[in-house]
Amino acid sequence: MSLTDRAIEQIRELIRTGALPPGSKLPPEPDLAAQLGLSRNLAREAVKALAVARVLEVRRGDGTYVTSLQPSLLLEGLGGAVELLQGDSAALQDLMEVRRLLEPVATALAATRITDAQLADVKRHLDAMREAADDVEQLNAHDAAFHRAVVSATGNETLLTLLEGISGRTLRARIWRGLIDAQAAARTLAEHEAIYNALCARDATLSQAAALLHVSNTERGLKETLRSAETATRVR
Repeated sequence: MSLTDRAIEQIRELIRTGALPPGSKLPPEPDLAAQLGLSRNLAREAVKALAVARVLEVRRGDGTYVTSLQPSLLLEGLGGAVELLQGDSAALQDLMEVRRLLEPVATALAATRITDAQLADVKRHLDAMREAADDVEQLNAHDAAFHRAVVSATGNETLLTLLEGISGRTLRARIWRGLIDAQAAARTLAEHEAIYNALCARDATLSQAAALLHVSNTERGLKETLRSAETATRVR
């Protein structure tokens, strides 16, 4: 472990133990360095690294604070990492596999907790998807919002952040283009409608089954799209 990594770990330990709770202000840099037995340079580098990770927030002219440490904040870098994997077909298939493992269970949980207002939000995005026809950008936006509304109904912010992170915007757009090219968009819209109907019934088992069918078909479609792209590349 490098000296900087050790410095980072020391500050994390202060946060973990509650010595620096969420929202608290860190001591001035000289005091922090002395408290941890570090040089000022090491303390500064550790603070910078933790600020990038959204554990700390540096406020100019005010000082450095521990953030809220909410999952949506700490895990927000996941989506950016997924966008960087767009050229790696094996990684994309791994991501879809993770989505298949998590999303059906999340949808089942949502069925037991969803409110009428949340159901109305899901339906609004379903209706917008129907109206979007072959507009990939609109289909993509409302598809993401549909699934966000469903998973939001679980009340589990960590689950929501993870699923949003692995279902990147670029990946979704690629899937929708493949569906339109294969004239399978109508079938996929029907799968979304089945999820909505199961949620309306507050039927957890049916909701999980509908979501599993949808994600499994999406996963299969992505694999076919990736295979087609690889074949086209080889032909060139």
